[in-house]
Amino acid sequence: MKNHILCIMGFLFARTVAAQNNVDSIVRQVERNNMSLQSNKKYWEAKRNEFKTGLTPYDPKVEYDYLFGSPAGAGNQKDFSVTQRLDFPTAYRLKKQLSGHQIAQTNLQQQVFRQDVLLEAKLQSLHVIYLNKKSAELNRRLFNTQSLVADYEKKLEKGDVIILDVNKARLQLLTIQHEVKLNENERQVILTKISGLNGGIPIIIIDTVYPEAPFIPEFEILDSTIEANDPLIEVYDQEMKILQQQISLQKAMNLPKIETGYHSQGILGQSYKGFHAGITIPLWENKNKLNAAKSNLEYTVSITQTHRLEHRLENMQYFEQLDVRLKMIQEYRELLSTLNNTALLNKALELGQITIIQYFYDESFYFTAYDKYLQAEWEYQQAVARLYKFQL
Repeated sequence: MKNHILCIMGFLFARTVAAQNNVDSIVRQVERNNMSLQSNKKYWEAKRNEFKTGLTPYDPKVEYDYLFGSPAGAGNQKDFSVTQRLDFPTAYRLKKQLSGHQIAQTNLQQQVFRQDVLLEAKLQSLHVIYLNKKSAELNRRLFNTQSLVADYEKKLEKGDVIILDVNKARLQLLTIQHEVKLNENERQVILTKISGLNGGIPIIIIDTVYPEAPFIPEFEILDSTIEANDPLIEVYDQEMKILQQQISLQKAMNLPKIETGYHSQGILGQSYKGFHAGITIPLWENKNKLNAAKSNLEYTVSITQTHRLEHRLENMQYFEQLDVRLKMIQEYRELLSTLNNTALLNKALELGQITIIQYFYDESFYFTAYDKYLQAEWEYQQAVARLYKFQL
């Protein structure tokens, strides 16, 4: 016990964060400390700045030519010009609108990534709570079996039991000891994953109580709520707006470009000054770009519809899991609360009403039922977390 306490203190001094039955607080810590979230945030900030470029006219062009005449008396020629190339005027308004849609989409994409990371943190935290509950049950089994082995070893010394019975008890003890170790190993693996999600900062989770599940409405109501708040669907919707805007912009870019400016020329002591005007005839530069934009829009419409269908089916799958798991939990809880299986088996064994083999055989039914109860609880919590991902 002393070593256990010192171990915990060591973790605390090593920037450990204690979790007191609050999965949400762990999720918030991960949101603050997760390095992938920080990198993703910087990435989308860079993309937002990128989408703000290219909205202004082209840079003006300044040219100066000094030409030496030949023969000697021909004189020298000086040319100076300043020109400005412009897209068709409506293109600048469309570029600005396109930029606004692209920037809005980056916020949604950042939210999608954020929710994926936070959901993973929540699921891993629920996994640890499940393993904590399982650990408590395994330690109870371990204590009972240790007591049984000690009692049988004393009886063996007195000649009340044979060595075969003691060996069976020892074998059962070894099995449970390995289950305890494997469970703890799995628990440490999950805690390491949570530490990775938390920027390398360890988190202690000692809870054996799940967070309270929210009220679950009818499927159609829940599915509509999820669809209305799913940022990934909003990403696809925004992508369609972007592609529609790109089609409009491409049509404007296919119109002639305008060039205007000032031009002066000096030769043989004479100077000529005036305005420069030009037009670009759109023949080859943007060929097939409009068709490509239209094809991209059709593709995005298709994958948006596919995602909506897949998301609905996924939601239905988790919703059905809730119904099945909840019934299992209630039935197991009602039955297990009325049983005093270990005490009854111990008494029957002590009175000689059952053999050690029968004892372990009957005990295994209780163990299996309790393990399934814990598994159903965990799966229920996972399904709830996935359905309510949009709230993270």
